[in-house]
Amino acid sequence: MTDPLIPLWAGVALAFVFGALIGSFLNVVIWRVPRGESIVRPRSSCPACGHEIAWDDNVPIVSWLVLRGRCRSCGAAISVRYPLVEAGTGLAFSLVALGAYAGVYPAALLPALFYLAAVGIALTLIDLDHHRLPNAIVLPSYPITAILLILASIVTGEYDRLLSAAIGAAVLFALYWLLAIGYPGGMGFGDVKLAGVLGMLLGWVGWAALIVGGFSAFVLGGVVGVLLMLGRRATRKSRIPFGPFMIAGAWIGVFAGDAIARVYLTSTGIT
Repeated sequence: MTDPLIPLWAGVALAFVFGALIGSFLNVVIWRVPRGESIVRPRSSCPACGHEIAWDDNVPIVSWLVLRGRCRSCGAAISVRYPLVEAGTGLAFSLVALGAYAGVYPAALLPALFYLAAVGIALTLIDLDHHRLPNAIVLPSYPITAILLILASIVTGEYDRLLSAAIGAAVLFALYWLLAIGYPGGMGFGDVKLAGVLGMLLGWVGWAALIVGGFSAFVLGGVVGVLLMLGRRATRKSRIPFGPFMIAGAWIGVFAGDAIARVYLTSTGIT
Protein backbone atom coordinates (compact mmCIF):
# COMPACT_ATOMS: atom_id res chain seq x y z
CA MET A 1 0.00 0.00 0.00
CA THR A 2 1.56 3.31 -1.10
CA ASP A 3 1.54 6.08 1.53
CA PRO A 4 -1.22 4.57 3.69
CA LEU A 5 -3.52 6.98 5.47
CA ILE A 6 -3.44 4.78 8.57
CA PRO A 7 -0.14 3.42 10.02
CA LEU A 8 0.38 -0.32 9.75
CA TRP A 9 -0.05 -1.08 13.44
CA ALA A 10 -3.23 0.98 13.69
CA GLY A 11 -4.71 -0.48 10.52
CA VAL A 12 -4.09 -4.06 11.64
CA ALA A 13 -5.45 -3.33 15.14
CA LEU A 14 -8.59 -1.71 13.74
CA ALA A 15 -9.06 -4.66 11.39
CA PHE A 16 -8.82 -7.06 14.35
CA VAL A 17 -11.41 -5.14 16.38
CA PHE A 18 -13.74 -4.89 13.40
CA GLY A 19 -13.29 -8.59 12.67
CA ALA A 20 -14.00 -9.57 16.29
CA LEU A 21 -17.26 -7.58 16.17
CA ILE A 22 -18.21 -9.33 12.93
CA GLY A 23 -17.22 -12.64 14.53
CA SER A 24 -19.73 -12.04 17.32
CA PHE A 25 -22.44 -11.70 14.68
CA LEU A 26 -21.14 -14.78 12.84
CA ASN A 27 -21.76 -16.86 15.96
CA VAL A 28 -25.44 -15.99 15.58
CA VAL A 29 -25.36 -16.79 11.86
CA ILE A 30 -23.61 -20.13 12.39
CA TRP A 31 -26.14 -21.22 15.01
CA ARG A 32 -29.38 -19.89 13.52
CA VAL A 33 -29.12 -20.10 9.72
CA PRO A 34 -28.93 -23.94 9.52
CA ARG A 35 -32.00 -24.06 11.77
CA GLY A 36 -33.97 -21.66 9.60
CA GLU A 37 -34.15 -19.04 12.35
CA SER A 38 -33.97 -15.26 11.99
CA ILE A 39 -30.54 -13.73 12.56
CA VAL A 40 -32.17 -10.46 13.66
CA ARG A 41 -34.77 -11.47 16.27
CA PRO A 42 -34.93 -12.45 19.04
CA ARG A 43 -31.85 -11.05 20.73
CA SER A 44 -29.14 -13.47 21.84
CA SER A 45 -30.01 -15.45 24.95
CA CYS A 46 -28.56 -18.24 27.05
CA PRO A 47 -29.58 -21.60 25.51
CA ALA A 48 -29.78 -23.13 29.01
CA CYS A 49 -32.00 -20.65 30.89
CA GLY A 50 -33.26 -18.41 28.07
CA HIS A 51 -32.08 -15.26 29.83
CA GLU A 52 -31.47 -12.44 27.33
CA ILE A 53 -27.79 -11.51 27.14
CA ALA A 54 -27.12 -7.89 28.10
CA TRP A 55 -24.99 -5.77 25.79
CA ASP A 56 -22.11 -5.59 28.30
CA ASP A 57 -22.05 -9.39 28.47
CA ASN A 58 -21.82 -9.59 24.69
CA VAL A 59 -18.51 -7.79 24.10
CA PRO A 60 -16.44 -10.00 21.78
CA ILE A 61 -13.81 -12.15 23.55
CA VAL A 62 -13.70 -9.88 26.63
CA SER A 63 -17.12 -10.83 28.03
CA TRP A 64 -16.39 -14.55 27.79
CA LEU A 65 -13.14 -14.05 29.71
CA VAL A 66 -14.74 -11.81 32.35
CA LEU A 67 -17.59 -14.28 32.89
CA ARG A 68 -15.10 -17.18 32.85
CA GLY A 69 -17.12 -18.94 30.21
CA ARG A 70 -20.32 -19.02 32.28
CA CYS A 71 -23.79 -17.50 31.92
CA ARG A 72 -24.20 -14.63 34.41
CA SER A 73 -27.79 -15.69 35.13
CA CYS A 74 -27.66 -19.47 35.57
CA GLY A 75 -23.96 -20.32 35.54
CA ALA A 76 -24.24 -22.69 32.56
CA ALA A 77 -21.07 -23.18 30.55
CA ILE A 78 -20.68 -21.07 27.39
CA SER A 79 -18.80 -22.89 24.63
CA VAL A 80 -15.23 -21.74 24.03
CA ARG A 81 -16.14 -21.79 20.35
CA TYR A 82 -17.78 -18.36 20.67
CA PRO A 83 -14.62 -16.41 21.60
CA LEU A 84 -12.57 -18.55 19.22
CA VAL A 85 -14.81 -17.54 16.30
CA GLU A 86 -14.54 -13.89 17.36
CA ALA A 87 -10.77 -14.04 17.74
CA GLY A 88 -10.38 -16.07 14.55
CA THR A 89 -12.40 -13.56 12.55
CA GLY A 90 -10.36 -10.72 14.04
CA LEU A 91 -7.14 -12.50 13.06
CA ALA A 92 -8.46 -13.18 9.55
CA PHE A 93 -9.34 -9.51 9.07
CA SER A 94 -5.88 -8.50 10.34
CA LEU A 95 -4.19 -10.79 7.81
CA VAL A 96 -6.36 -9.39 5.02
CA ALA A 97 -5.33 -5.86 6.05
CA LEU A 98 -1.67 -6.91 6.12
CA GLY A 99 -1.99 -8.19 2.57
CA ALA A 100 -3.07 -4.75 1.40
CA TYR A 101 -0.24 -3.04 3.28
CA ALA A 102 2.23 -5.50 1.71
CA GLY A 103 0.90 -4.72 -1.76
CA VAL A 104 -0.37 -8.24 -2.44
CA TYR A 105 -3.61 -6.68 -3.73
CA PRO A 106 -4.99 -3.15 -3.95
CA ALA A 107 -6.57 -1.62 -0.84
CA ALA A 108 -9.77 -1.15 -2.87
CA LEU A 109 -10.25 -4.93 -2.71
CA LEU A 110 -10.38 -4.96 1.10
CA PRO A 111 -14.21 -4.80 1.45
CA ALA A 112 -14.62 -7.80 -0.85
CA LEU A 113 -11.93 -9.75 1.00
CA PHE A 114 -13.34 -8.86 4.42
CA TYR A 115 -16.68 -10.15 3.18
CA LEU A 116 -15.05 -13.37 1.91
CA ALA A 117 -13.32 -13.84 5.28
CA ALA A 118 -16.58 -13.46 7.21
CA VAL A 119 -18.65 -15.63 4.87
CA GLY A 120 -15.85 -18.17 4.63
CA ILE A 121 -15.69 -18.65 8.40
CA ALA A 122 -19.46 -19.01 8.68
CA LEU A 123 -19.72 -21.47 5.78
CA THR A 124 -16.73 -23.51 6.96
CA LEU A 125 -18.19 -24.12 10.40
CA ILE A 126 -21.71 -24.74 9.10
CA ASP A 127 -20.39 -27.23 6.53
CA LEU A 128 -18.37 -29.03 9.19
CA ASP A 129 -21.37 -29.14 11.55
CA HIS A 130 -24.18 -29.89 9.11
CA HIS A 131 -22.55 -30.86 5.77
CA ARG A 132 -24.45 -27.98 4.16
CA LEU A 133 -23.68 -24.68 2.47
CA PRO A 134 -26.97 -22.79 3.01
CA ASN A 135 -28.50 -20.88 0.12
CA ALA A 136 -29.36 -18.13 2.60
CA ILE A 137 -25.64 -17.29 2.75
CA VAL A 138 -24.28 -18.42 -0.62
CA LEU A 139 -26.85 -16.93 -2.99
CA PRO A 140 -26.77 -13.35 -1.60
CA SER A 141 -22.99 -13.54 -1.88
CA TYR A 142 -23.28 -13.28 -5.68
CA PRO A 143 -24.73 -9.74 -5.82
CA ILE A 144 -22.78 -8.57 -2.76
CA THR A 145 -19.44 -9.79 -4.14
CA ALA A 146 -20.26 -8.38 -7.57
CA ILE A 147 -21.07 -4.94 -6.13
CA LEU A 148 -17.90 -4.89 -4.02
CA LEU A 149 -15.78 -5.87 -7.03
CA ILE A 150 -17.42 -3.19 -9.19
CA LEU A 151 -16.59 -0.61 -6.51
CA ALA A 152 -13.00 -1.90 -6.40
CA SER A 153 -12.73 -1.47 -10.18
CA ILE A 154 -14.15 2.04 -9.99
CA VAL A 155 -11.55 2.99 -7.37
CA THR A 156 -8.62 1.40 -9.21
CA GLY A 157 -9.83 2.19 -12.73
CA GLU A 158 -9.16 -1.43 -13.75
CA TYR A 159 -12.48 -2.24 -15.38
CA ASP A 160 -11.00 -5.14 -17.35
CA ARG A 161 -10.86 -7.08 -14.08
CA LEU A 162 -14.66 -7.25 -14.10
CA LEU A 163 -14.57 -9.35 -17.28
CA SER A 164 -11.99 -11.61 -15.64
CA ALA A 165 -14.28 -11.90 -12.61
CA ALA A 166 -17.23 -12.93 -14.79
CA ILE A 167 -15.12 -15.51 -16.62
CA GLY A 168 -13.74 -16.83 -13.32
CA ALA A 169 -17.24 -17.26 -11.90
CA ALA A 170 -18.43 -19.08 -15.03
CA VAL A 171 -15.37 -21.35 -15.25
CA LEU A 172 -15.38 -22.52 -11.63
CA PHE A 173 -19.17 -22.87 -11.56
CA ALA A 174 -19.10 -24.99 -14.75
CA LEU A 175 -16.22 -27.13 -13.46
CA TYR A 176 -17.97 -27.93 -10.19
CA TRP A 177 -21.29 -28.48 -11.96
CA LEU A 178 -19.69 -31.07 -14.23
CA LEU A 179 -18.10 -32.76 -11.21
CA ALA A 180 -21.43 -32.80 -9.35
CA ILE A 181 -23.19 -34.32 -12.38
CA GLY A 182 -20.43 -36.84 -13.05
CA TYR A 183 -19.81 -37.84 -9.43
CA PRO A 184 -22.94 -37.03 -7.39
CA GLY A 185 -21.65 -38.68 -4.23
CA GLY A 186 -18.51 -36.59 -4.06
CA MET A 187 -19.71 -33.09 -4.86
CA GLY A 188 -22.86 -31.31 -3.73
CA PHE A 189 -24.68 -28.48 -5.45
CA GLY A 190 -23.90 -26.25 -2.50
CA ASP A 191 -20.27 -26.57 -3.58
CA VAL A 192 -21.28 -25.69 -7.14
CA LYS A 193 -22.99 -22.49 -6.03
CA LEU A 194 -20.07 -21.50 -3.80
CA ALA A 195 -17.64 -22.11 -6.67
CA GLY A 196 -19.19 -19.29 -8.69
CA VAL A 197 -18.69 -16.80 -5.86
CA LEU A 198 -15.08 -17.83 -5.29
CA GLY A 199 -14.36 -17.86 -9.02
CA MET A 200 -15.71 -14.31 -9.32
CA LEU A 201 -13.34 -12.96 -6.69
CA LEU A 202 -10.34 -15.01 -7.82
CA GLY A 203 -10.91 -13.97 -11.42
CA TRP A 204 -10.83 -10.31 -10.38
CA VAL A 205 -7.51 -10.86 -8.58
CA GLY A 206 -5.95 -12.54 -11.62
CA TRP A 207 -5.63 -15.66 -13.72
CA ALA A 208 -2.89 -17.09 -11.51
CA ALA A 209 -5.08 -16.65 -8.44
CA LEU A 210 -7.98 -18.36 -10.22
CA ILE A 211 -5.96 -21.37 -11.38
CA VAL A 212 -3.96 -21.82 -8.17
CA GLY A 213 -6.98 -21.17 -5.95
CA GLY A 214 -9.17 -23.62 -7.84
CA PHE A 215 -6.50 -26.33 -7.96
CA SER A 216 -5.46 -25.90 -4.31
CA ALA A 217 -8.92 -26.91 -3.10
CA PHE A 218 -8.52 -30.38 -4.61
CA VAL A 219 -4.95 -30.73 -3.32
CA LEU A 220 -5.98 -29.81 0.22
CA GLY A 221 -9.03 -32.06 0.07
CA GLY A 222 -6.97 -34.96 -1.23
CA VAL A 223 -4.25 -34.59 1.41
CA VAL A 224 -6.72 -34.34 4.29
CA GLY A 225 -8.75 -37.26 2.92
CA VAL A 226 -5.66 -39.49 2.77
CA LEU A 227 -4.64 -38.48 6.31
CA LEU A 228 -8.12 -39.26 7.64
CA MET A 229 -8.06 -42.67 5.99
CA LEU A 230 -4.59 -43.40 7.34
CA GLY A 231 -5.83 -42.45 10.79
CA ARG A 232 -8.92 -44.63 10.25
CA ARG A 233 -11.17 -41.62 10.73
CA ALA A 234 -12.69 -42.04 7.28
CA THR A 235 -13.03 -44.51 4.41
CA ARG A 236 -13.23 -44.13 0.64
CA LYS A 237 -17.01 -43.89 0.97
CA SER A 238 -17.00 -41.25 3.73
CA ARG A 239 -18.48 -37.87 2.80
CA ILE A 240 -16.10 -35.12 3.78
CA PRO A 241 -17.33 -31.50 3.59
CA PHE A 242 -15.54 -29.88 0.65
CA GLY A 243 -16.56 -26.27 1.28
CA PRO A 244 -13.74 -25.60 3.78
CA PHE A 245 -11.15 -26.78 1.22
CA MET A 246 -12.66 -24.55 -1.47
CA ILE A 247 -12.44 -21.54 0.83
CA ALA A 248 -8.90 -22.37 1.98
CA GLY A 249 -7.84 -22.89 -1.62
CA ALA A 250 -9.30 -19.52 -2.59
CA TRP A 251 -7.19 -17.80 0.08
CA ILE A 252 -4.08 -19.56 -1.19
CA GLY A 253 -4.92 -18.19 -4.64
CA VAL A 254 -5.43 -14.65 -3.31
CA PHE A 255 -2.26 -14.50 -1.22
CA ALA A 256 0.13 -16.75 -3.14
CA GLY A 257 -1.33 -17.36 -6.59
CA ASP A 258 1.22 -15.23 -8.44
CA ALA A 259 4.19 -16.57 -6.45
CA ILE A 260 3.18 -20.22 -6.93
CA ALA A 261 2.56 -19.68 -10.64
CA ARG A 262 6.01 -18.07 -11.08
CA VAL A 263 7.74 -20.94 -9.26
CA TYR A 264 5.89 -23.49 -11.38
CA LEU A 265 6.64 -21.74 -14.67
CA THR A 266 10.29 -21.28 -13.74
CA SER A 267 10.74 -24.91 -12.64
CA THR A 268 9.22 -26.19 -15.86
CA GLY A 269 11.42 -23.91 -17.96
CA ILE A 270 8.46 -22.05 -19.47
CA THR A 271 9.90 -18.71 -18.31
